[in-house]
Amino acid sequence: MTDKLAARPAATVLLLRDGSLGPEAFLLQRTRSAAFLAGAYVFPGGALDKADEDIRVLRRVAGLSDAEANARLGVEVGGLGYWVAAVRECFEESGILLAEGESGRPVDAARAAQLAPYRSALHAGKLAFADFLERERLLLRAGDLAYFGHWITAPGRARRFDTRFFLALAPAEQAGSHDGSELISSLWLRPQEAIEREARGELELVFATKNTLADLARFARARDALEHAREAEVETNRACWALGPDGAASLFRRRDPQYFEIHWSDPDETGLTNVALEPGVAKRLDPYVTRIIAPNPGMMTGPGTNTYLVGDQDLAVIDPGPAIDAHVAAVLAAGAGRIRWVLCTHTHLDHSPAAAAIKAATGAVLIGRPAPAHPGQDAGFAPERVLEHGDRLMLGGLTLRALHTPGHASNHLCYLLENTRMLFTGDHVMQGSTVVINPPDGDMRAYLGSLELLLGEDILILAPGHGYLIGEPHREARRLIRHRLAREAKVLSALARLGAPTLEELVLAVYDDVQPRLHGVAMRSLAAHLAKLAAEGRVRVAELRYTLVQSPAEG
Repeated sequence: MTDKLAARPAATVLLLRDGSLGPEAFLLQRTRSAAFLAGAYVFPGGALDKADEDIRVLRRVAGLSDAEANARLGVEVGGLGYWVAAVRECFEESGILLAEGESGRPVDAARAAQLAPYRSALHAGKLAFADFLERERLLLRAGDLAYFGHWITAPGRARRFDTRFFLALAPAEQAGSHDGSELISSLWLRPQEAIEREARGELELVFATKNTLADLARFARARDALEHAREAEVETNRACWALGPDGAASLFRRRDPQYFEIHWSDPDETGLTNVALEPGVAKRLDPYVTRIIAPNPGMMTGPGTNTYLVGDQDLAVIDPGPAIDAHVAAVLAAGAGRIRWVLCTHTHLDHSPAAAAIKAATGAVLIGRPAPAHPGQDAGFAPERVLEHGDRLMLGGLTLRALHTPGHASNHLCYLLENTRMLFTGDHVMQGSTVVINPPDGDMRAYLGSLELLLGEDILILAPGHGYLIGEPHREARRLIRHRLAREAKVLSALARLGAPTLEELVLAVYDDVQPRLHGVAMRSLAAHLAKLAAEGRVRVAELRYTLVQSPAEG
């Protein structure tokens, strides 16, 4: 896994057509002697050629400009070459040509059959794609291809590809065929059928192909999938290796919770970073940040509270955690006499109580905001420096900036390490779950405002109070906002349906997607939703029952 083999740019095309039972995708089987993905069923595609950016080819691209292609792929230059490669490879491998004549008439089945003899010459490099297009007076229908996915081969393979996936509707009556050389079989299959056949061992699908087919299986029509692809925000899937608690290497992909932490802590893709969440073990996340997990796992704390040591020479401890002797000892050992500050994101009992013991041992300055006068707070936390929104703390050559983010707790702060743009989120954002908003100190309206606040900050990675590092911070903040507003919509719908329910009756309807054993916790956030709606004049509470407030038009 320590190879430095660069991933070669590539493009592939998901061809879809409507069958009698739903959309079908075109798959080609690679020969079993192939050096890459031998025997697997794949979509048509391959590596980009330098000739794909030939100006003569680019002039024959219809429906998409180079600037539009660059913006869609998120690249500075060369974006249109991916669309060219996708069309070229699709024709070479499948015989399906996404092109039109200079008159604007799409290539039909008869015309595609006339052009089929060119496939082998193009594949062998005996004929330039530009010459083919000019000779046959063809234009590439780039506007027909929607960008759909981005997959990068993991280190350790003999070949690596940085592949952009495109989705297109197969031209009418162009059925496609394999080349009989590198590709030995071809078939049209419904995505779900392909997945089921793979499960029975009847065909082989690599992870990217199988995952893409699973995405397609939810659409009732091929055009529905195309329209979705045109609007979808494409995620990069860069598979990576890491070590587990037993020292064995495992492959991780974007859907895995470890994914972003692996890439952050192992930017050179050595595969040697360890992803075990072990209490008391110091994990170096980057040159400035080390994490130690407290031995307090549970339903509300996940694997335990994350304590972070931040700095180059002198160190700040962020969220010292619970006052457990073994945890305090682990933090002090990792700090090795360099701890100068202790910062708390908030004063819940799993985040701040160890501050007193660390101060007693090191003389560190306690920093944060005082505990509010509500149950479940560490009333003993007495900060010597109270931070306001925007205040900065200098850690030698590093700078931490405080962001006041009330919602989960009224005194909640996040800390942005401006040098690396890592945000320590406490319980404002948690990995793997949503946070509980517990009135009266918890406030749903304030929480949503604090999530909106993050969208205006330049952040690269989130370091939460529980769990792994979280990537793509703005996407995560938007996801959480959508989740909370969707839950609010369920509250309003349930109120309209039930009339005047109690909190206990309402939780059954609003959290019907949550295990009943968690309904007691869910009622806290439900109460926060209702308090927000009441403050907005949309809900009324009387005698412990909740009703919608009708507008004059509704009345």
